[in-house]
Amino acid sequence: MTNQLIIEDHHFKKGELSSITTAYIDQYPVVYILYNRNEKKRPVAYIGQTVQVNKRLKQHLNNSKRKEIKEVLLIGHEKFNQSATYNIETNLINHFIGDEQFQLQNVSQTRQVQMHQYYEKEYYDEVVFQELWEELQRRQLAKHSIDTIRNKDVYKLSPFKELTPEQLDIKLEIIEYCKQAIQQDETQKVLMIEGEAGTGKSVLLASLYNTLQDYTKSEPVLKGTDNYLLVNHSEMLKTYHTMAESLPNLKKNHMLKPTSFINKTDNQKLHPDIVIVDEAHLLLTKKDSYNSFHYENQLEEIIKRAKITICIFDPKQVLKIKSYWDQDKLDQFQKRYNASRFQLKDQLRMKSSPQIIQWIDDIVEKRVTPIPESTASFELQIMETHDALKNKIFSLDKKEGLSRIISTFDYVHKKDGASYLVDPGGINLPWNTTDTKRTWAERPDTISEVGSIYTVQGFDLNNVGVVIGPSVDYDPETDQLIIDIDKYEDKGAFTGRDDMNQELTKKAKETIILNSLNVLMKRAIKGLYIYAINPNLRQKLITLQNERSQSYHAKPPLFNGTDQ
Repeated sequence: MTNQLIIEDHHFKKGELSSITTAYIDQYPVVYILYNRNEKKRPVAYIGQTVQVNKRLKQHLNNSKRKEIKEVLLIGHEKFNQSATYNIETNLINHFIGDEQFQLQNVSQTRQVQMHQYYEKEYYDEVVFQELWEELQRRQLAKHSIDTIRNKDVYKLSPFKELTPEQLDIKLEIIEYCKQAIQQDETQKVLMIEGEAGTGKSVLLASLYNTLQDYTKSEPVLKGTDNYLLVNHSEMLKTYHTMAESLPNLKKNHMLKPTSFINKTDNQKLHPDIVIVDEAHLLLTKKDSYNSFHYENQLEEIIKRAKITICIFDPKQVLKIKSYWDQDKLDQFQKRYNASRFQLKDQLRMKSSPQIIQWIDDIVEKRVTPIPESTASFELQIMETHDALKNKIFSLDKKEGLSRIISTFDYVHKKDGASYLVDPGGINLPWNTTDTKRTWAERPDTISEVGSIYTVQGFDLNNVGVVIGPSVDYDPETDQLIIDIDKYEDKGAFTGRDDMNQELTKKAKETIILNSLNVLMKRAIKGLYIYAINPNLRQKLITLQNERSQSYHAKPPLFNGTDQ
């Protein structure tokens, strides 16, 4: 008996695969990787698991889609059960997507991937998978370390990620809805998936779109449908394009910016079926000739051109007046299209307590409340100096990676190629650069830059140092935050609108600044570190942190079950 992996490498040929009899390969559940080593183009792989290895490999040999495959790696273990092999199969697919070496032939599984526990899951996830991945690296079937891959956005958004029950229910309901609606020649259908920052909207979107695209090749009703993913966020679009390079039915030319989609549809006289709109709250709600948009409302123009439009929406992440929706306008829109609504409520990004989430929500509502305690999995800390913030984030980045300083847009930035500093003389670091294929936070050199809302919106970071700039202050008399819209330097966010009066415009500007704070403060998985530029706000937060510390130390020791 052995507690180690049993790994066999075979040529992908009938004669060699007809009678595999190795213990823990022939008689136990196994995981397998079919692959080639094409040097002229990206190599191909297929990852699977089975309880009948000879039968399953014979099916693959008879599948014309596997004609490029040359080798098969069989992976067994004396402790493998089918829950374990399902789990390892999914982990391998996600890590291969993040490793960016192979183009996978895998399509969405007929069984739906949902998070679940099983006996010794942690052992398979950490011990067995770590050993397997290191072996794949030795065999040059994997390039990057597990830690490196898990910090990559394309891994975090993999369409094969396990979904929560909440996410899976919504996905299945939407797919069933699409099957029914696509056959009807009626008015356009609209579905809205709502959820605040960190509730898993992007993971659900990636899984849903990938399955819909796989179904264009196989599912009777959806076969042949022409479907698009629209992404207004340039950094996020890079991630989806990277993902498309690893999966068979995702195509870059079907992943577009909204205006490009509208113009392409008109110019080429396309007739899209299903269109998914990521972060629809970023879409324009007025003309914008600078961005070649000449209609009144981007979302309505998209809806006109598609049979079914699925929108990901969070009003608390609207960042520009030209994208502004107030609640009345949103309610009217949903009523006009009889939109079906789905709600994501579970916080999946931040490994924090509900009290920390509530504290951030209070800040966004301008309430300055007692600071909750950090937890074993999430640290919330107020930094007293700019150097303390920088040193903390630099140290965490060396230790854990994917730790960055980000700031409210309170410092000048122009697209003229020059370098502009955030908090000169204090933080004294330049704004982010984004003119590369890789997303900002994944580039090691950006530890010496400061990210903006436009760089990090929609992404996860391990730790963030948030600079709250001059536009946000604290009023001791009212015990509330005060917003100075004149100190906000994102002038493009405040471009005026003809359909909003002065009072509504002022309210919208304040909302946009608070929304940006919400986006920034909900980026971190493990730690949020805050430095306020304005002395009043900084001192108030430091005082609250000191009170938290005193309260913690004043608590009586917990009873340990013994008499003194």
